[in-house]
Amino acid sequence: MTFRIPVYQPDLSGNERNYVDECLESTWISSKGKFVSAFEQGFASYIGVEFAAAVCNGTTALHLALLALGIGPDDEVIVPALTYIAPANAVTYTGARPVFVDSLREDWQMDPADIIRKITSRTRAIMAVHLYGHPCNMDEILEIAKKYSLFVIEDAAEAIGSRFKGRHVGGFGDIAVFSFYGNKTITTGEGGMVVTRDPTLYDRAKHLKGQGLAEHRQYWHDVVGYNYRMTNICAAIGVAQLERCEQTLLRKRQLAQRYAKNLEKVPVEIHRESSSVVHSYWMISILVPSLQDRDPLREALAQAGIETRPVFFPVHTMPMYSSRFQRHPVAEDIGWRGINLPSWPGLRDEEIDEICAIVARYFEAKR
Repeated sequence: MTFRIPVYQPDLSGNERNYVDECLESTWISSKGKFVSAFEQGFASYIGVEFAAAVCNGTTALHLALLALGIGPDDEVIVPALTYIAPANAVTYTGARPVFVDSLREDWQMDPADIIRKITSRTRAIMAVHLYGHPCNMDEILEIAKKYSLFVIEDAAEAIGSRFKGRHVGGFGDIAVFSFYGNKTITTGEGGMVVTRDPTLYDRAKHLKGQGLAEHRQYWHDVVGYNYRMTNICAAIGVAQLERCEQTLLRKRQLAQRYAKNLEKVPVEIHRESSSVVHSYWMISILVPSLQDRDPLREALAQAGIETRPVFFPVHTMPMYSSRFQRHPVAEDIGWRGINLPSWPGLRDEEIDEICAIVARYFEAKR
């Protein structure tokens, strides 16, 4: 189905075309060229870290982060049950086992108390996923990691512009990753970034992403590496996107505020920001009163040409991760009742008003 109002659409109205044309004219279109280093340096500066390595997507960034930390067979990595599939898959790629934890009801992020309950002698790391752009409680997660001598990986794929106590996410843990897929706050089409303050972790990630090529000997490979590099064309788009990042984030906050105002008397719950954080609102999401409301409401919106998506299904319920029966009641409740509404920065105020009016009419008809 082609939707009149999509759930997301990239804004490419800046210098994207100019910079891509420059790549084409120069013939530097693969993984070498000035835009790759410019994007890495600009992004590291924006996040507030020393090192950034551009890669071909967010999932490969997760894989590289885990490999750089030496995560492998017989290790366990704690991940939230309520997340996109990529964190669990990336852990599995290394031979390690993802161990799922429940969410906090108030902000949908991983529950620190459940993290403690899931730590074993095999636990090596905590993967803190800043879900939908809302930061995790990094104070509590870092305190747990310090107590139990664990690494912290931040999956900030959805959290460009998100801040915890004034600091941009991605700079708290040992290593962090971002995604620049087509529906992310800034995009390169496909792309990702590994960021860290640690020079050794940066060197390891950079080495592994380029086929394990030795630095000082041409065509000599000293580890089994991967072709996870970002192209100069993708980086050129990223440089242009980064130039307008603050403008995009401001508009997304305006969208969230308008949704909240329009829906304040409607029986839905908007995913809002907690105290001491800045929610970047990658996706503006709501909870409907019951599971029975979600699909009919989505269908009512679809009939009007408005695309929505369900909140991520909890990963522990998916076939490849469900052999060990588990219950994560908060994650399951949010996963079954949640809807992502159109959230792209080009969305017009009158379109938000239309979406909210349909939601309101749906619940009025149920009275």
